[in-house]
Amino acid sequence: MKTYTAKPAEIEKKWILIDAEGVVLGRLASIVAMRLRGKHKPTFTPHMDMGDNVIIINADKVQMTGTKREDKRYYWHTGHPGGIKFRTARQVLEGNHPERVVIKAVERMISRNRLGREQMSNLRVYAGAAHPHEAQQPEVLDVKSLNKKNTRS
Repeated sequence: MKTYTAKPAEIEKKWILIDAEGVVLGRLASIVAMRLRGKHKPTFTPHMDMGDNVIIINADKVQMTGTKREDKRYYWHTGHPGGIKFRTARQVLEGNHPERVVIKAVERMISRNRLGREQMSNLRVYAGAAHPHEAQQPEVLDVKSLNKKNTRS
């Protein structure tokens, strides 16, 4: 039996729409990372970009379990001595770009190489319910109904 390897002409990419309202962040990120990577397809090939294009709406209404909203910190360094800074997840979600919380969660589940960067370019995240991808006719993926643990009230 020979190992199947997908060819670039055989790869078929779909458009998936996910509503993140009320969904737990880590569970959403793992589902999205799997879709971006293409591991849900029977023709998965590790060295090819097999994944779908994913649109996430309502990223500002994503939920976190426990006290992660107050305790989780996003660090960066200014480049100056003693220049380490951070913002909590609450500050980022209430700020100008709440979609960055979802992007960072998915980014950390994708491999950190050329292929991972190519796969991350297939992710589009919007804070509100509006998105400019209606022409692609995305399929709706209801993450809430996949598992009761995916939501938090």
